[in-house]
Amino acid sequence: MSDTPPDRLSNDPRSPFYQPELLERGIGIRFNGTERNNVEEYCISEGWVRVQAGRSLDRRGMPMTMKIKGTVEAWFLDTADGTGTAAD
Repeated sequence: MSDTPPDRLSNDPRSPFYQPELLERGIGIRFNGTERNNVEEYCISEGWVRVQAGRSLDRRGMPMTMKIKGTVEAWFLDTADGTGTAAD
């Protein structure tokens, strides 16, 4: 595994961009200079994140999300070999 997160990643198992082995490592997201912990999906190259829109649900019982555009930065919270955090 590399130390660079993918360009696009989702935490929804139905998405083609869902990669559970990367999500287990932990992903940090900085959106427009602010660290966010409620991001459902992101795309660095297109510059957007998808976040939950309140407590509303769609007809399938999944949370409603909205896409917000801006500057996106992503990093892994731990290293590729699984020891410590990237900040250490």
